[in-house]
Order: sequence, then C-alpha cells, then structure tokens
Amino acid sequence: MKDIRKKIVKKTKRIVVKVGSAVIADGREKSIFERLAGDIHAIKGAGREAVVVSSGAVALGMKRLGLIERPVSIPERQAIAAVGQGSLMAHYDNAFGRHGEKAAQVLLTHDDFADRKRFLNARNTLLTLLDFGIIPVINENDTVAVEEIKFGDNDALSALTTNLIEADMLVILTDIDGLYDKDPRKGIDAKMVSIVEDVDSLTVDLGGQGSVFGTGGMRSKCDAARKAAHFGIPTVITTGFEEGILGRILNGEPVGTLFLPKEDKLTSWKHWIAFSTRPSGRVFVDDGARDALLNKGKSLLPSGIEEVDGSFDAGEVIHCVDAKGMEFARGLSNYSSEEIKKIKGAKTKEIENILGYKSFDEVIHRDNLVVM
Repeated sequence: MKDIRKKIVKKTKRIVVKVGSAVIADGREKSIFERLAGDIHAIKGAGREAVVVSSGAVALGMKRLGLIERPVSIPERQAIAAVGQGSLMAHYDNAFGRHGEKAAQVLLTHDDFADRKRFLNARNTLLTLLDFGIIPVINENDTVAVEEIKFGDNDALSALTTNLIEADMLVILTDIDGLYDKDPRKGIDAKMVSIVEDVDSLTVDLGGQGSVFGTGGMRSKCDAARKAAHFGIPTVITTGFEEGILGRILNGEPVGTLFLPKEDKLTSWKHWIAFSTRPSGRVFVDDGARDALLNKGKSLLPSGIEEVDGSFDAGEVIHCVDAKGMEFARGLSNYSSEEIKKIKGAKTKEIENILGYKSFDEVIHRDNLVVM
C-alpha cells in the first residue's frame, strides 16, 4: 500500500473538489476562496482539470443577515440561500479572476441527475465548460429545491458529479484533516485513518452531524466516498484550511484519508441507476428470482414477481425486494406498475395473451439492473 497514492494520482487528470460550508463559513472567506483558486490554477497549469462543488450559499446568507442558528423551516432556508448565492459566486469570481481564471455557476437539483436526458445535458454543459478552460462551480439549487435541502447534502452531489463528468478523483475539503477511528471531538486518543481499503466494510465511529452551517457530517462524506468508489473513483477527505492542499494530494503525499475505489466498478449507466435516480416503486420477488438476480446474473422475469408496490411507468427505476421488504437490487422497469400487476407470476410466453402485446420478455433486463 506504500505507493498506492502515487499510482492513483498518476492516472488522475480530472478531479471534483467539494468545499464544505464549515470551511467557507470559518470567518476567513476571502483567504479560503483565494487558496482554493490558487490551488486549482496550479493544477490546471500541470494539465489537469477541476470542477468545484461548493456549499456555502446558506452559510453566507446567514452571515449577511446576522443569523447565528441555521433556520429550521425550508422557506427560510430557501430565502437565505437566495441571499447568499450571489455572495458565494462573487467570492469565486474574484478569487479565480486574480489568477486569470474564469468560473461558471451551475445550479443543479436531484432531478437533473434522476432524469437521464437532463443528466446528459448537464454532462455536455460541464464538459464544454472544461473544454473552454472555464472552472464550473456547482451548487445545489437551494432556492427552489425542497426535499433536497431537507434530506440531501453537497457531499452526495459531489459524488454524483464524479459520474456526471467521468472524473478520476473526488476531494472533499472540510474542517477536519481526515477520518478518525473515533470522533476526535470526544476523545484525545482518536487516530486518523490513512487509507480505507473497502468503504463498504467501514466500521469506525462516524460521529454526529456537521456544523451549524452545514447539513452533513463525516457519515455523509463517507457515503459520498462509497458512491464514488463504486464508480471506480478514489476519494480523499482532508482539511480545507491548508494552502497547496490539492497540489500535495496530486503529488501523492499522505494527506488526509484516502478511500480506495472498488475493483468491480459499475459502468456509468449502472452507477446512474444505482445512485442518481430515486426509485418510484418496488417489486417483491420470490427466493428463486432473488437467487437468479444475485448469483446467476439473470434478468427479472414476471414469473418471479409476487407483489407490486407503488405507481410507476415503464422506463422508471424500481426497487427489487425480498419477502421481508429488504432491497437487494434496483433496475429500469420495462413495464408500468399496472402492467406488472397483471403479468406477475406469469411465464414470458403468456405476457402477450394477458396484455394483448409484449414489449419485452423481461421486467428488468440484466443490463439495466444493479445488485445493491
């Protein structure tokens, strides 16, 4: 494992840099933006590309309005984000401008990832900006998002962005220098974890939530690393307060905590199915079908389906669950929920007689199915 970092950075040409609210709201906004701009300008000079996923709209809005505590209600947070969004982008524009760089604001919601057409449109826009030498600064569109503010965070957004732009590395800059084996705020004997070989098997104490300004903590950052790992992308979690931190990471230095990618990585298409979409319903399958999907690489046929839950159309992603309701796979359904209710338990050759037509033999084809 000694040279693993150098091997990884040697192949790294495009990175996603996530900047947390706790870093931006530390009281040194200008120096933090300037530091990040200098780092990215330097790695661009070395032939690499960077996309920034930035928190901070709510944090800067709170500062402008003199608020100490993060508001609870969604309308208040949306209003505060609207106040802070302009300040956030002004800081980035000014900082990058001093290095002769141009930044572009890109506001996204989860729907932009869940809808495949919008996903591809966003990808084309971001890749075009990179071709122009412009640094995209992505933020969740907090002023209009509702469920995203309540349940989501920009750690998750950064992980999905790695697939969106087909990045080679995710760097999460936060107010702590890495992952510890226990919460360092609670114990002086906490030790930092240098490398996580398998994020799916992580057992350390991930602590509680983040700061008053943010929505995520170390748990959400490790979950982001897990999503990226399944796309074959390494993640580094480290401090956002050190000058030249990106350069040190890309020199292969032992900075922060490195999460290694999964060897059996998902394709971009299957990663989109697994992590970018929000399943619309679920199908309960029998033990035989479950075994065929998990262990034999088979497609889901109507004969293996026992029940249908939820309302969805053909072409939507759905959960595959066992008799106890535990999800073990998800995939793109070839039939609507109403159609599946009619053909569940039937053999493939009976589909046309039941529906009057047969679009597909499978309810979910194995190419459109991901074991979770």
